[in-house]
Amino acid sequence: MKNILTHWLWLALIGVTLTAGCGFHLRGQVELPYRSVYVEGGQGGLTTALQAALRLGHAGRLAPSAAKAESVIQILSEQNSKVILSLSGIGRVREYQLQYRVQYQLITPKGKVILAPANLLLARDMTYNDAQVLAKGEEEQLLYRDMQKDAAQQILRRIASAH
Repeated sequence: MKNILTHWLWLALIGVTLTAGCGFHLRGQVELPYRSVYVEGGQGGLTTALQAALRLGHAGRLAPSAAKAESVIQILSEQNSKVILSLSGIGRVREYQLQYRVQYQLITPKGKVILAPANLLLARDMTYNDAQVLAKGEEEQLLYRDMQKDAAQQILRRIASAH
């Protein structure tokens, strides 16, 4: 019995050592090179997600206005689209791909470009059923909100890695 326990302890120790040695670590917070950032433009969902990320992860980094900010994240365009991925044998939609496109740039309050306009495309696949129209509509909105939050995190990571 003592031998089996010893073997299991050695296996656990080897597993922990290999996991620690592979370089895996959680993503964590993004360190922005700017003391204050203002978010400008957008239809609301992405702007709100960026502001929330700046408030939560970067206390004091969200500027109250563009004039008081060191840098401005300017949302140039946002677009939602839906593409049919597959149809049933009788021609009904079975699956959609939801796409969320964003174009943004980072500028100074005076308008000087820090980070040139960049595009971001996110996509999620969604099954569809005519019998569940209301539920699928809610699922679609939830997926778009998820893509906006994901886009906000990706924009902040790109800004951090650009410097």
